[in-house]
Amino acid sequence: MKLKSPRALMATAMLLAGANAAEAHIVAARLGDFYMGAMHPLTDLQDVVLWTATGMLAGTLGAKGRWLILVFPLGLLVWLPFGSALGAASTQLAGAAMMLAIGMLLAAAAQVPTLLLCALAFAVAMIRGAANAADLRPETDRLLFAAGLACVGYGAITLTMALTAVFKRPNSDSATSWRAIALRALGGWVAAIGLMMASLVLAS
Repeated sequence: MKLKSPRALMATAMLLAGANAAEAHIVAARLGDFYMGAMHPLTDLQDVVLWTATGMLAGTLGAKGRWLILVFPLGLLVWLPFGSALGAASTQLAGAAMMLAIGMLLAAAAQVPTLLLCALAFAVAMIRGAANAADLRPETDRLLFAAGLACVGYGAITLTMALTAVFKRPNSDSATSWRAIALRALGGWVAAIGLMMASLVLAS
């Protein structure tokens, strides 16, 4: 009995270790590219600032911004297969230009028409979709990566719109309230970041 107990314990430990390794391998093989697509935009400053600014602009416009829930994830997917066709400098400069434009619209508290808002959001999503696709490796499952990217894009834009709409409180705040001024100030910072990034790209 004394010999069997250690052997049984060793066998059990080996089985558990093997099961854990197999499970980790399955997750890495099947869902690793999905998680990479979901996490990749969160590690890029242009993605974080641009996605947040786009959601903020939509949130300040009320019901007009609801179209972005469909438009933004679609834009991320449209240009994804052609990411390698654009250079890194081109996508960075285009992203900085969009950041500057959206920041100025926020700072001016502009009432952007729905069609123009959708066009801006679609352009932002296409640019950043191409930028994210440019970093893909040949062995990456593009379908899983695209699914992860679209899911995080949908979540980010929806959450930012909702938080902005709640913060602004359009039914109770006027254009001169501190909440509206705070959003305009954030727009100014976004425009300044876009201008700085564009200058860095042009100078390099």
